[in-house]
Amino acid sequence: MQITLNIPDQLAQQLQPYHDRLPEILERGLATFPAFDRPLDLDEQTIITLLASRPTPEQILAIRPSSALQDRMSELLAQNKAGSLSPAQEAELERYLTLEHLVRLAKAHAYSLLQADP
Repeated sequence: MQITLNIPDQLAQQLQPYHDRLPEILERGLATFPAFDRPLDLDEQTIITLLASRPTPEQILAIRPSSALQDRMSELLAQNKAGSLSPAQEAELERYLTLEHLVRLAKAHAYSLLQADP
């Protein structure tokens, strides 16, 4: 398929060295687009809302993903291991892994706060 686009001159200059890789650049860009365009799942939103609400260390340590979120992450990780993730699934997995990392950091900090208090 051939597509013709009108783009600003500055962008055209930036893309010129990559003219033979434009399909790859577009595919990678689209892979990240759904992660920002789509509403968050309830479990993600609940965790993010809790983290943003200045929770107590005890509340942070009590954070647990729902079984549905755990199942989805396991499914995506298995597909990733098999090399069969779509770009949208890659973006979804990356979002989950980022959230998991943030929760782990918050839990480590919460634990250290509780250990410091006599």
